[in-house]
Amino acid sequence: MMTKEVADQECRVILTRASIGRLGCSLHDQPYVVPVYFVYESDYIYVFSTVGQKIEWMRKNPRVCMQVDEISNESQWVSVIANGTYQELPEDTESPELRHAQKLLEKRQRWWLNPIAERRAKVDDLSIETVFFRIRILSMNGLRAQARPRRQSQLEWRQPRGRAR
Repeated sequence: MMTKEVADQECRVILTRASIGRLGCSLHDQPYVVPVYFVYESDYIYVFSTVGQKIEWMRKNPRVCMQVDEISNESQWVSVIANGTYQELPEDTESPELRHAQKLLEKRQRWWLNPIAERRAKVDDLSIETVFFRIRILSMNGLRAQARPRRQSQLEWRQPRGRAR
């Protein structure tokens, strides 16, 4: 298997295709990684969530990352990591940023269901606080792995040999 870096433009294409990624944040030198539904546009990743540990941590330390994979098999995959800053969107329903985030996320089927269902499983209270946020991407990089083509000499040792007499 060989790996090579993925160009910036291809990283953006991969983020555009993806809908689930792993959000990484940290507080007091303790990392925390959770899967989230998201939408990527330009230099932003948009997410809808309920208020819990990840939101509380990102409010205190806005430096975050998002990691996305496309895996064909164990020797053919691509992975992108976007580093950026957490930006909570205003709760005002007239906010252009909030309306834009909602419009983007609404293109994904059932975009709101997982965060709500997850929180309801943890608390009995039906008054669950929700939040829209975005990650302003400051840098990104990616890696692609591909199986190396086998040379003839590599194939020869794998072929069965006749029995000795």
